Amino acid sequence: MTAATGTTPWSPGATAPRGGEPPAVLVLEDGRTFHGRAYGATGETFGEAVFSTGMTGYQETLTDPSYHRQVVVMTAPHIGNTGANDEDPESARIWVAGYVVRDPARRHSNWRARRSLGEELAAQGVVGISGVDTRALTRHLRERGAMRVGIFSGNALPEQAAMLDRVRSAAEMTGADLYDEVATDRPYTVPALGPDGAPLPPGQARLTVAAVDLGIKGMTPHRMAERGIEVHVVPPTTTADELFALAPDGVFFSNGPGDPATADHPVALMRAVLERGIPLFGICFGNQILGRALGFGTFKLKYGHRGINQPVQDRTTGKVEVTAHNHGFAVDAPLDRVSDTPYGRAEVSHVCLNDQVVEGLRLLDRPAFSVQYHPEAAAGPHDAAYLFDRFTSLMEDQRA
Repeated sequence: MTAATGTTPWSPGATAPRGGEPPAVLVLEDGRTFHGRAYGATGETFGEAVFSTGMTGYQETLTDPSYHRQVVVMTAPHIGNTGANDEDPESARIWVAGYVVRDPARRHSNWRARRSLGEELAAQGVVGISGVDTRALTRHLRERGAMRVGIFSGNALPEQAAMLDRVRSAAEMTGADLYDEVATDRPYTVPALGPDGAPLPPGQARLTVAAVDLGIKGMTPHRMAERGIEVHVVPPTTTADELFALAPDGVFFSNGPGDPATADHPVALMRAVLERGIPLFGICFGNQILGRALGFGTFKLKYGHRGINQPVQDRTTGKVEVTAHNHGFAVDAPLDRVSDTPYGRAEVSHVCLNDQVVEGLRLLDRPAFSVQYHPEAAAGPHDAAYLFDRFTSLMEDQRA
């Protein structure tokens, strides 16, 4: 980085800019700047700079609503090999605010591909940058922490001082209330599936779940449907009376973006479910909501966990799982003791082995548990799929 400009120049260790694409600049809020070429749409975008360590599954990452208002830096150097298809997205659109890659594939190759990744980004208006030394950028974020960032390309290339001012005036993730912006605004139903994979007629489901959408991924209700469960996905504004009118065997709280400290209505809704003693399962944002409902605090991690290779220990079995993560906040709960809560005793059920961050909670006196990571395994790994079976067992035991 040059002392005069705070800019990282091209070096032999960096991927050379590809010809044809307009120049692009990435500007971090601390002033560090990276030059590259436009990838996807041209223009400008702002968000929180975070990095993902996944080597595969970029379509699932891009379409995960939890990445809303985040600019994702891919640590794997070669992205786009398999193009973009119509089967793997986790929602109806790309949610990342921007995309940063080192070496995009010049030619994609996969029998399911319908277009290149760059074409998909451009079609959905996602501003990206390629040719960046993503290793240097990732090391910088690890040392300094996730921070605001802007990507500028094409005609949106003002003077560097102006770019930095615009980045620093962008909204921060702390205090961001975002789940309403990504969730459904009307209920819908995902039917249960039979042994042959065909949808079961109404009334023939093994169980019924009400899933509170805080940014749900499409694979999550599908994993429950595979187990014969009919899933009623409801908006985050759903009231307790509306939820209970569905007479669910269990209630699920999904993943989602933003600061959990802003999610007062979901916390109140979860407390109503806990009062009723209905089996409850939460994933990611849902884990943070359970933490708040039990009286624990939440806090922002320095740079978060994102990727599909995070080691987590299930403390109830001692088993270590390789898991998929996407979270920048965590629950502040004691690891070394059982805690008394308004709903009985609670304990930390899962912990990240990299940094001892809380990765799961469970109540000992009521049928409720949650995990901070993504057992729906989109995209991989499948170590934690048993958690859907655990939820199913809770509901069947409660019904019995």
